[in-house]
Amino acid sequence: MTRPTLQRMRGVVMTLGVVLALGGCASLPAPDGSLDVAASGRLAVRVDAPEGTRASTAQFELLGRPQQGELRLSSPLGTVLAVARWQPGQAWVQAQGERRDYGNLDDLTRDLMGEALPVEALFDWLQARPWPGASSQARSDGPGFVQLGWTVGLEGAADGLIVARRSLPTPVTVRAKVDPR
Repeated sequence: MTRPTLQRMRGVVMTLGVVLALGGCASLPAPDGSLDVAASGRLAVRVDAPEGTRASTAQFELLGRPQQGELRLSSPLGTVLAVARWQPGQAWVQAQGERRDYGNLDDLTRDLMGEALPVEALFDWLQARPWPGASSQARSDGPGFVQLGWTVGLEGAADGLIVARRSLPTPVTVRAKVDPR
């Protein structure tokens, strides 16, 4: 895949803008049936990198489980913008009719967003609990926990709002407004 194509894919994922956050109740196309929906709602990611801040907001649907799953990002009207899929030993993303392959989820998110994001842990974090795949500690300054170098705030969990922040090496904030089940 050429560098301009990769930049366009990054653009789809990282520079969607505020318009996407205003989406109502548009639905995503149905998953293939083999993966259960783990969580859905709105997702915002902000990366405060030395070269500049990158931010995006999209509707999301997280399917499957940490070992094998799918993350779909869509516009408010239900147009699928990007689909990331993974299974043991491989991960890939499809956006704008093109597919890019990776060895794992960390490589995929690092390439597209400039930073590795703990997608496997999101399955539990979006349920307002620590991921069992790594140790965690309760936060001393409010509801939530610290895990994998991220501080997961659960102040708004009763309303479906989960906020995860990481300070180092690059500040990243992930906000998810999870739809009720």
